[in-house]
Formats: sequence, structure tokens, C-alpha cells
Amino acid sequence: MLESLEKMLAKGVDNALLRFGLGKGYLDVKDYARAAEHLHKCVEFDPMYSAAWKLLGKAQLGLGDQPAARHTWERGIEAAQAHGDKQAEKEMTVFLKKLDRQA
Repeated sequence: MLESLEKMLAKGVDNALLRFGLGKGYLDVKDYARAAEHLHKCVEFDPMYSAAWKLLGKAQLGLGDQPAARHTWERGIEAAQAHGDKQAEKEMTVFLKKLDRQA
């Protein structure tokens, strides 16, 4: 799957959905740096893409960058609230609470 998405990107197709797919794919194989790169692009395309904020925070956490993950999830909660995405809002709130307990 990642290979075909990368080919689309190489051909000049570039949008939030493609970047989300790449970011999720790289996150699934624990390539956190590449996941974060694509998910950053995704939220640049669509700052209201709450699912992308959620995964971007996970990628940043995978890279060991807790402050970035916290900031990302806070932004993601704002996007989710603005978009009415209650599920993503709840999940990111839980992620933040876990970070607080680890601190």
C-alpha cells in the first residue's frame, strides 16, 4: 500500500487524504519520522483534519517528543471541537491525560 501511495506522490498528486494515508501507513510500521513528516503536511493542507492531528501526536510520541505530542493533541482537540468530531476529541483527551500521568 505504501509503495502505491508513494508513487502517487511522486507523480505530483498531493493532498490531505494522500498524506494521511502515507502517515498512517508509516505509523503502522513504526517509521515515526516519516509518519510525522506526512501527517504534518496533511494538517497543513487541512487544519481541521482531527484524525491527522491524533496520529501526528502518536508519531511525535514515538519519536520521544512529548512536548510536541502534547501541543499537537491540544491543537487536534481544538480542530475536533470545531468540526464536531467527538470521538477524536475524546481519544486525544485520553492521550493527554496519559501524558500527564507519565510526567
